[in-house]
Amino acid sequence: MDVEFVYFDLDDTLLDHGHAEREALADVRDRYLEIFGTLSVDELRAQYRAINGPLWRRYADGEIEKATLKERRFARLLEAVGAPQADPALVRRYYMQRYGHHWRFVPGARETYEAVAEAVPVGVLTNGFAEVQAEKFREFPTLEERAEAVVVCEQTGVLKPDPKAFAHATEEAGVAPDDVLYVGDSYRSDVEGAQRAGWRVAWYAPDGPDGRSTDGRGFVFEDWDEFPARLRS
Repeated sequence: MDVEFVYFDLDDTLLDHGHAEREALADVRDRYLEIFGTLSVDELRAQYRAINGPLWRRYADGEIEKATLKERRFARLLEAVGAPQADPALVRRYYMQRYGHHWRFVPGARETYEAVAEAVPVGVLTNGFAEVQAEKFREFPTLEERAEAVVVCEQTGVLKPDPKAFAHATEEAGVAPDDVLYVGDSYRSDVEGAQRAGWRVAWYAPDGPDGRSTDGRGFVFEDWDEFPARLRS
């Protein structure tokens, strides 16, 4: 694939957000057994994701503020498990502390990222709270050391899939939209957002594409071992 710049998404693409989320919620459950002890970790995670996902989408679409998202997701979780009297701020702080403790790369992602960076300029384009993403870059310095551009969308004033986020990233890359490849896991934020911006897309779908696809200028891959060959084809 003839591209001049490769942007990578961060969470659930390069870094294993899902693992960190699950393990942090397991720690929360163990810390607050009197609140969550009747739920398995997977049940607690399902409750949390059912609440957090829609709130994140509303935040990305500009319908609610960051502070509202932070406040509501744990307040609603406590309501859902029948413990509205508990302090959501305490639970949130403990979750975030433990979340950072469990960060790690998706298997194979670091090696692939560094190998691609040897061949073509790379960058990172990510949603997420700016202060949390900054901590991740400090924890894994190779991400910034290898990158020609790092765009944390919150700092631009819009989040993916807003076209303005991709336009800003295109300017940072210094190439034409058609010469950018974006590697990401979210169909809505990454695949559809990048395609609308005129970028090419490599959709990381470890659980399979579920009948969906990229346009004719992109591809789907399920394992990082596949990526280098697909990029060269």
